[in-house]
Amino acid sequence: MQFQQLAYFVAVAEARHFTRAAEAVHVSQPSLSQQIRALEKELGAPLFSRARGNIALTDAGEALLPLAVRILADADTARHEVLELAQLRSGRVRLGATPSLCTGLLPVVLRAFHDRHPGIRLLLEEGGSHDLVRELARGALDLALVVLPLPSPSPALTTVELFQEDLVAVSAVGADPPPTPLRIEDLRGQPMVMFRHGYDLRDLTLGACRAAGFEPTFTVEGGEMDAVLGFVRAGLGIGVVPSMVAARAGDGLRVTPLARPGLRRTVALAHRSDVAPPRAARVLQQVILSEAPPR
Repeated sequence: MQFQQLAYFVAVAEARHFTRAAEAVHVSQPSLSQQIRALEKELGAPLFSRARGNIALTDAGEALLPLAVRILADADTARHEVLELAQLRSGRVRLGATPSLCTGLLPVVLRAFHDRHPGIRLLLEEGGSHDLVRELARGALDLALVVLPLPSPSPALTTVELFQEDLVAVSAVGADPPPTPLRIEDLRGQPMVMFRHGYDLRDLTLGACRAAGFEPTFTVEGGEMDAVLGFVRAGLGIGVVPSMVAARAGDGLRVTPLARPGLRRTVALAHRSDVAPPRAARVLQQVILSEAPPR
């Protein structure tokens, strides 16, 4: 008895028609009929009655049908389980993250994941939350670390809040120290280094300054995270960055907390709602949840 024969038998039982069943399983009708006859010969009993062109299950066919369905389902489950185990040895995960999270959170997370599953390739894409949401929606990413609220919420995405993080001001050690804690109003007229368009941090900082009634003064704008930290370290202005990034920024920077209520951002993990992430991506998701700061 072969899986293929059982699949053909189930197809005929469901269609109650040999030609339509053959079309459903993509074989010729004579080939399907030959396999059904071989199965009946092996079992020693007819499975279908074919009186006057009508196809009906015999008692033997009725007894076999639920068993055949279960056998085929179990075989499919076994195939998927083995495939998923293989994915943990040699698969890939496509992960998107904002640049600040690539600097702050991901080095620890990806090292922990790589230590456990060294055969899995990690494909990382940096971008703003808007770009990452678009890449998730078109299936180019399995998971993405984004900042909430999303610029364009999508019902096709599931987001899990990971943690909230304070933003802090960074300035060059050799520059005049800013007030501690630093109020948003204290940034009025101060030279600032600003991220490029599309950065969530840019929108947060600009929104806070405008809510305080002024437009910030930029000496340099348009940089990525490493460039912004470098420009600040060189004394070109003040930057506003996540506290996790500031803690890992190295020498040459002074970190100043913002006065209450300050600025905070919410970091979340997102994936498509309509497609389950691959096994390797689900394992990475658990690593991210375990390594993220406590909420």
